[in-house]
Amino acid sequence: MTQIMHKKEVISVVIVEDYKLTRVGLKSALNEYEHINVVGEAEDADQGIKMINNLKPDVVLMDLGLPGMNGLEATIKLKEMQPNIKVIILTSHERGEEVIAALGSGANAYCLKDITPETLSEVIKNVAEGACWVDPAVSSVALNFFPKPENVTLLQSTEVQDARAQLTERELEVLKHLVKGKSNTEIAKELIVSVHTAKAHVCSILQKLCVDDRVQAAVKAIKENII
Repeated sequence: MTQIMHKKEVISVVIVEDYKLTRVGLKSALNEYEHINVVGEAEDADQGIKMINNLKPDVVLMDLGLPGMNGLEATIKLKEMQPNIKVIILTSHERGEEVIAALGSGANAYCLKDITPETLSEVIKNVAEGACWVDPAVSSVALNFFPKPENVTLLQSTEVQDARAQLTERELEVLKHLVKGKSNTEIAKELIVSVHTAKAHVCSILQKLCVDDRVQAAVKAIKENII
C-alpha cells in the first residue's frame, strides 16, 4: 500500500483564490493535464483550510491577497496542521520581502499569476516531488533584498567561507540546483547519478547547513551568498 501511495501519479490540488474568474480559469487550465486533478476551490482562507483538512490534497495553490486571513497566515496555519502539505503561492506581487516572507512561512513555491499553465503544471509536479521553486521574474528581486554591505568584515567573510568549506564540490553543485527549485529526479538527471544519490546529497546539505528542509537551504544559500 505504501509503495502505491508513493508512486501516485495524479496530483490532487485545491485552489484558494478570492476572484472567481481566476479560480475558474486555473481549474479549467490545470485539469487539462493528466497528472493534475483540481479537487476543490475556496474563496477565502477559512473556507480553504476547512476544505483542505477535509480533502487532504497533495498541493495547494494559495493567493496572497485573500480577504480576512491572508495567504501567508493561512500557509503558516496549514503547515502547523499538515506539515507535509505542499503550498504554492500564486500572486501578482513582486516585492522581494514578500518572496522571502512566503518561503519563511513554509511555502514551497512562489509564482506570479502571469505564469503559463504549462509551467505551472510542471511547478506543481516538481513541488509535489519535494522541490522548491521561485519564479525567475522575482528571484533577482529576492536576491537584491539581501544587499551586500560595502565593507564586508573578516568575520562575515570567514562565516561564508566556513559554510562553503563544509560542503563538497558536488554538494555545492546540488545546492545550486536546489535554489533553482529542481526536484531530486531532475538533479539526478543533471548530474547523471541515481535519485537515491541525489537524495543523499540533499540530506547531507540540510544537515551541514543546519536547516530543516529544501526551502530553508535555498533561502540560506541566497541570503549568505554560499553559492
